[in-house]
Amino acid sequence: MSTRRFHLFDTPVGTCAIAWGAAGLLAVRLPAAEGGDLAGRMRRAIPGAVDGEPDEGAAAAIAGIRALLSGERRDLLEIRLDMATTSPFDRAVYAIARAIPPGQILTYGQVARRLPPDILANLPPSIVPRAVGQSLGRNPWPIVVPCHRVLAAAGGTGGFSAPGGVDTKLALLRIEGAPLPPRQLGLF
Repeated sequence: MSTRRFHLFDTPVGTCAIAWGAAGLLAVRLPAAEGGDLAGRMRRAIPGAVDGEPDEGAAAAIAGIRALLSGERRDLLEIRLDMATTSPFDRAVYAIARAIPPGQILTYGQVARRLPPDILANLPPSIVPRAVGQSLGRNPWPIVVPCHRVLAAAGGTGGFSAPGGVDTKLALLRIEGAPLPPRQLGLF
């Protein structure tokens, strides 16, 4: 029997999915803007995962995600993530992103400046903000690692790799009551 499971669940923004194993959450998937086979997407993302009823940790993660997507100010820090295959750079970026409170934002450059010196030792400073963006683009736990709270400098949104792209990012920021990027308010 597989030790990797996934479960689809309804939220105010549509059907989401999580996958988990013995060491914690393996992945989160947001609703696809165009619908689609969310269970198939989860099976491809987490090979060997089978649909199953949530255990206690997964059920708590689902409850937290639903609460956040319903507008509650939740940081989801209580959710344990399985980072066994996550690089040290990505771990550092994700830790900084997880520390951004709901309703607040940072830029890619601000995240880059908060990275520990040992993580930055072999990187030219000019590429670090872009590396942060790439790391967040690989984030397997959107919402739990709130990459939507990280924006581009000068009022831009930056990208968002979850289904729906930047529209989804802006919707999540609106749910949390975060300040929208000036370009989205017509100020640029």
